[in-house]
Amino acid sequence: MKNRQPFSCRGILVVYNLGLTLLSLYMFCELVTGVWEGRYNFFCQGTRSAGEADMKIIRVLWWYYFSKLIEFMDTFFFILRKNNHQITVLHVYHHASMLNIWWFVMNWVPCGHSYFGATLNSFIHVLMYSYYGLSSVPSMRPYLWWKKYITQGQLLQFVLTIIQTSCGVIWPCSFPLGWLYFQIGYMISLIAFFTNFYIQTYNKKGASRRKEHLKDHQNGSVAAVNGHTNSFSSLENHVKPRKQRKD
Repeated sequence: MKNRQPFSCRGILVVYNLGLTLLSLYMFCELVTGVWEGRYNFFCQGTRSAGEADMKIIRVLWWYYFSKLIEFMDTFFFILRKNNHQITVLHVYHHASMLNIWWFVMNWVPCGHSYFGATLNSFIHVLMYSYYGLSSVPSMRPYLWWKKYITQGQLLQFVLTIIQTSCGVIWPCSFPLGWLYFQIGYMISLIAFFTNFYIQTYNKKGASRRKEHLKDHQNGSVAAVNGHTNSFSSLENHVKPRKQRKD
């Protein structure tokens, strides 16, 4: 795309984001019902311990794994639209690592305690991809206000996943401990990356806006003072000096 004009991709983006929104909603609902039917234990749930409910969770988590492949299209659309600033270290790390991690999950621990992070992430993706889909329509952009809160929701998701995974370490079951330790470490890395993104995107923007507002306010005050001073100078220029009395 280096020597090409950017593509709009507006129509494709609306369909793509709508599709991922609906897929994420389907996965969230199926995971919640599967966990409920299998009476999954929040603190620790082993693999092959809930019968048919485990098979339902496995089928849904396969779609969750496959969705990580579909989400590579995010990067392709960034390239086609020449939004290269969005292809950050966080973006590449998150998308590339998730597909590889979930390949291992689906081969070794495709149910049990693996459900929790995928359930939360599916819910967050309903909000995120619906936002992206609506932002593809220029007339909708002024009404979209929840981008900041999506990032906050992602950070909350990572913290909750660490808490729930730690429960499996403290009160272990048949779920492999090595996977739990790995997930805690991975979540910590995501918290570090997403916190940095949040500070760079929102806190610094807010600080720069406040600085600009303060600068405008100060300039306005100086202008008023200067105007006030200049009015006195103007008045002095118009006052005629009195003739001195000779007596």
